[in-house]
Amino acid sequence: MHTCFDVANYFLKCQRYEAGELITNMKLQKLVYYAQGIYLAMQGRPLFNEKIYAWEYGPVCDSLWRKYKDYESEPLPRPNDINTDDIFEIETKQILDMVYDYYGQYSAWGLSEMSHKEQIWIDANRNVRAEITVEAMKEYFLTQIEEAN
Repeated sequence: MHTCFDVANYFLKCQRYEAGELITNMKLQKLVYYAQGIYLAMQGRPLFNEKIYAWEYGPVCDSLWRKYKDYESEPLPRPNDINTDDIFEIETKQILDMVYDYYGQYSAWGLSEMSHKEQIWIDANRNVRAEITVEAMKEYFLTQIEEAN
């Protein structure tokens, strides 16, 4: 089992500063959320154990948000001292790459707006900062994968 921090580091290492691909805390939250949801749908088990909550601007992993909150809306640093090849197996990296290739093209606000249109966030957001459970994510993202095929 990985942590949300492992997944975050993977995405942060994907940043290409020279191409203007920068990740803020808000964008990172959404990438980690989509990674968890798609991994659940494809593998039938969570990618990490940390909980995800429905916050005002979309899904958030609270412990990850706290780690990067001081950056506010500034780009997050690339973790050069971490070798993600040692952390993730090939199949997991393929899923993470798929998530980054698709969702990474959107801005933080674009991802926030996208998540606000999803029924899973709408349902959880009825209660302030309610948890978006892994069961709900698995069920929701299974339907999304089925619709894409």
